[in-house]
Amino acid sequence: MRIELATEPGDPQRPNEDYASVALPAAGQGGALVLLDGVTPPEEDYGCRHTVPWFTARLGGAMLELSVSHRDMTLAEVLSSAISRTADTHRSTCDLSHARTPQATVVSARWSGDTVEYLVLSDSVLLLEWADGSVQPVLDPRLDELPPAVRDRRAAVRALPRGSAERAAAGRKYARAVEALRNAEGGFFTAAADPAVATRAVSGSVPRSGLRSLTALSDGAGRWTEVFREGSWADCVALVAGQGPQSLIDRVRAAEAADPKCAAYPRGKARDDAAVIFVAP
Repeated sequence: MRIELATEPGDPQRPNEDYASVALPAAGQGGALVLLDGVTPPEEDYGCRHTVPWFTARLGGAMLELSVSHRDMTLAEVLSSAISRTADTHRSTCDLSHARTPQATVVSARWSGDTVEYLVLSDSVLLLEWADGSVQPVLDPRLDELPPAVRDRRAAVRALPRGSAERAAAGRKYARAVEALRNAEGGFFTAAADPAVATRAVSGSVPRSGLRSLTALSDGAGRWTEVFREGSWADCVALVAGQGPQSLIDRVRAAEAADPKCAAYPRGKARDDAAVIFVAP
């Protein structure tokens, strides 16, 4: 079995909000991986005294422990229980009903001798590589399927000069429009304080036989394919398998540095936290 992971903050002056971990049970076959991409809150109050890294560490740690110690639970049940456990640790001190309470996107996978289970919530991705070289991306498309009016607002923001007052004002309106769709019907979902969100995740299972590798990416790493169009998902897996997870992050950093003002490749952040997990079970 081969396991490699790498993660790096987008800004070295700020804490990394991504979380990446793998566990191998001591008594038996199989293992599990968890990758979370914390949602950066706005500068104003968001109802919680805790940071996003605090949240992702606790949610990710709970998910990993439950995934390997309670194999009778589905990954959706694992996520639901981990959300409840994490919420209970700060329910008495924080406003968990706040729309911006700490939250994260989720990728998890668990494998046994026969089966690989998976779960994806929001815009991180899991790549399944098969023995024939084909790659199957497991994606939650809802963030890419926002209503046309919201997508039009985003395009209008990106058309305005970066750093201008007009762009800042339009950006705030766009952010409010997106906020109204977070964890709402017709919108998209992230893991925050409501355990019921686990039922919204994209989940399933595939036979382990014929599966060559699993690659989990936060959207900061996945932008190599999705934003910069440097290669397909299959190219992405080949890069990680051949040169390691850090090589993908390095390629993303080079692409970000070549377009510091986000002019050629519009994106919400010039540089983003990035995390990659590669497992050949």
